[in-house]
Amino acid sequence: MSPRPEAPAKVTVLGAGSWGTTFAKVLADAAADAGAPRTVCLWGRNAQAVAAMARERRNDRYVPEVRLPDGLEFSSDLAAALDGAGLVVAAIPAQSLRAQLEIAAPHLDPDAVVLSLAKGLESSTGLRMTQVIAEVLGEGTGTTAAHWLRRTCVLSGPNLAMEIAREEPTASVVAAQEHGTAAWVARCCAAPYFRPYTNTDVVGTEIGGLVKNVIALCVGICDGRGYGDNSKASVMTRGLAETTRLALALGGQLTTLSGLSGMGDLVATCSSSLSRNHTAGRLLGSGLTLAQVQDAMTQTAEGIKSAPAVLALAHRHGVDMPITEAVVGVLRNDIPVQELAPRLLGRDLKSEGNSA
Repeated sequence: MSPRPEAPAKVTVLGAGSWGTTFAKVLADAAADAGAPRTVCLWGRNAQAVAAMARERRNDRYVPEVRLPDGLEFSSDLAAALDGAGLVVAAIPAQSLRAQLEIAAPHLDPDAVVLSLAKGLESSTGLRMTQVIAEVLGEGTGTTAAHWLRRTCVLSGPNLAMEIAREEPTASVVAAQEHGTAAWVARCCAAPYFRPYTNTDVVGTEIGGLVKNVIALCVGICDGRGYGDNSKASVMTRGLAETTRLALALGGQLTTLSGLSGMGDLVATCSSSLSRNHTAGRLLGSGLTLAQVQDAMTQTAEGIKSAPAVLALAHRHGVDMPITEAVVGVLRNDIPVQELAPRLLGRDLKSEGNSA
């Protein structure tokens, strides 16, 4: 695929949650900074909420106290939002992505490029988000999955939405099969406070972004149990090792996991109180049941749904992921939360290498 050399005249973001709203702001600010005559449209399902955003230039439910750019447009009409969009950004939770794209597919331009922001595995299929996008759009647009795999990118990295919405400097990675596609998308979202790098390792970029959610659950449990920094650093380090093992088994590249979408995203998600997965883990560690945690959370903690799918994927490829296995045990009530640390520390002694 060779994307059109010019920047897209219109970019549409599907999903007006915290990350979708924030990334729409990034895109609008990037267009303004570049002096590009580009329409940026944020689509949300709730017509009343979208109208309030358009009127007040705020989304206080998800990104409070942040003013949204004057150049950002809003719509609850899916067909109108997608009409003419050369770049479509999917900011929809992993487990909802398939159903929403099936509705959106007839309205997508077959020449559009799709950028995935979701970090998860589809629990029913074990597919990565770019695979879900290609499969659904291949069936729903009269083209093929291969066509959409070439036109689908993923963005990952340390992406805590509130920090970016407040314009605190950050860097991320856009990955696509072809470098030209990734670079084309990166130019669209290069805002003064948001630096996108590029690579062609879609698998490694996605795996780093989704497994770190599971590791963050474990680090959060450590916090909830009152463990100190040594414990959390140990989980993060060994978590990166098992994430790397899975990525390499699926064809990812080692350098990707030591970069922004691997170590960078892991550190941010495991260390920040803004992380939904860390928060969910902390609540589990403090003694709440999974149902109580889900009732207490106002936003999706992707790791809860993705963890069993990650473990199943690891088993299919013969990859040892003890932290993921322990987290899944806690989520399924097979392991009491107070037994998590003894389970991890009681494993056989071996070399520290990534293959161990």
